[in-house]
Amino acid sequence: MAVTSGVNSVTNGADRSDLFRGGLLLLACAGGVTAVNIITTWMDTADAHSWEPMVWEISSLIGLICAIWIPWLASARATADQLLSAGWKTRLHFVVVHGAAVVAYSSLHVAVFIALRKLAYAAMDHGPYTFGNHFLFEFRKDLLAYLLFITVFWGVAEVRRNRKDEVRPVSFDIRDGARIIRVPLNDILAVASAGNYVEFHLSDGRKPLMRATLAAVEARLEPVGFVRSHRSWLVNPARMTGLEPVGSGDWTISMGVLEAPLSRRYPQALDRLKA
Repeated sequence: MAVTSGVNSVTNGADRSDLFRGGLLLLACAGGVTAVNIITTWMDTADAHSWEPMVWEISSLIGLICAIWIPWLASARATADQLLSAGWKTRLHFVVVHGAAVVAYSSLHVAVFIALRKLAYAAMDHGPYTFGNHFLFEFRKDLLAYLLFITVFWGVAEVRRNRKDEVRPVSFDIRDGARIIRVPLNDILAVASAGNYVEFHLSDGRKPLMRATLAAVEARLEPVGFVRSHRSWLVNPARMTGLEPVGSGDWTISMGVLEAPLSRRYPQALDRLKA
């Protein structure tokens, strides 16, 4: 299974390369801030032992490293485009995803640095470390950090997509049994799940089967414009000829002689098809 263009395709959405590139940039900045904070705390906190500012700031940095995957994943699940969408359900999805993510990020960050500080204080035989009722204070700082993180991850993802678009694939290889069918992308109307196979609906009426999951095919075709409209369907918006409501928030997508379902559980698909 391959989208052919002379280069390897890149999976859209939560791409691990975004976590690596964005994470390196953020950790470089966080490392610099940590060093400055240690020096500042040494100067401003005369009653603290010399090792305490290092424990406080480095434990916070380690907590950040442990939790940075949360804003990365949330930035892929709820993009900036969704906030600007006309659909209220899409905006609600954005708010719910990032609201839950920022709480999870801050909770993990705080839990990690508290555990590390307790261990450090015990190792230094300095008595117990007490955090107190300061979660809201930390949460305010974590909220600002979270906003920075998702902005960086969105930016990194946008750069990746722009690079990928420079070499946009033109065809897709369908493994139908022992043979390979190379099909222009525009000739694929839709792809439907069929048990352990997926069925390609082609513009010439052919319906070749390929042993694969719909999720695997989606990972290859979503970056070139295909849209998941149903848990069992992937459609090509460029071939859509009509869109008709069928009640209860569901729709039917017309693509010439072919009709495909659009579930209300895929509001992002509806926004893209209407656009």
